[in-house]
Amino acid sequence: MNFSPIEWSLLVFGSLLIGVSKTGLPGSGVLAVILIANVFIGRLVNGATTPLLILADCFAIFWYARHARWDKIRELIPSVAIGAFIGVIFLYFLDDNAAGRSLFNRVLGGIVLLMLALHLLRKRLGERLTPTTAGGRFLSGSMAGFSTYVGNAAGPIMSIYMSALKLPKLEFMGTTAVYYFIFNLTKIPVFIVLQWLAPQKPTFNNSTLLTNLMMVPFVIAGVFVGKWLLPRISQRIFEITVLVLSALAALRLVIGWP
Repeated sequence: MNFSPIEWSLLVFGSLLIGVSKTGLPGSGVLAVILIANVFIGRLVNGATTPLLILADCFAIFWYARHARWDKIRELIPSVAIGAFIGVIFLYFLDDNAAGRSLFNRVLGGIVLLMLALHLLRKRLGERLTPTTAGGRFLSGSMAGFSTYVGNAAGPIMSIYMSALKLPKLEFMGTTAVYYFIFNLTKIPVFIVLQWLAPQKPTFNNSTLLTNLMMVPFVIAGVFVGKWLLPRISQRIFEITVLVLSALAALRLVIGWP
């Protein structure tokens, strides 16, 4: 773990953002993944971020799960499961090099921007093309399942989908908390199996595990910052912030700025 001061700063800020994203500002989580991806490469990004995400999920569940819209979660489960299955296969064959990750990032970023455009233009396009239709729900769920396994990058997709549902802040937070907690937990056995099948492309190692332990205080600090922030943001500002953060994350994926 010979990280430079800059790399340590990226890890700390990324961990703080993970906490904040789970309890106060959804959509910022993928920015945290991007920061951590500047320290770890390939599958190790998943190993370095997933335990921290699950830790923050536990706080979100404790505070917001009672507000969850279980009907919205049940609607997504089939398509998310399909996307997750494809994502696992893709992750197994994905080359842990810059070209492979770049291709995935651009495709994912483009889909997020398309969903954002459809959401913003819903009044002109009509309800047929919004993320809340049957087709939009399938696209949202399958891409969320796919991207969460390949790169822990489902945040912008789920944020846009939940924004399209016009859920109040607490229902938004509760529904996403339950969703992320369930599907992040399923990653652990999958990543262990992938590690066993392809040890030459590790998902976790001693470095990621030790980093997880060292970043725990910063994740916890972040969840309390998010908890403090949420009631102080109006519903309108909350919705705008979620969409802006999603757009920034998508643009970063497409353009690939540092």
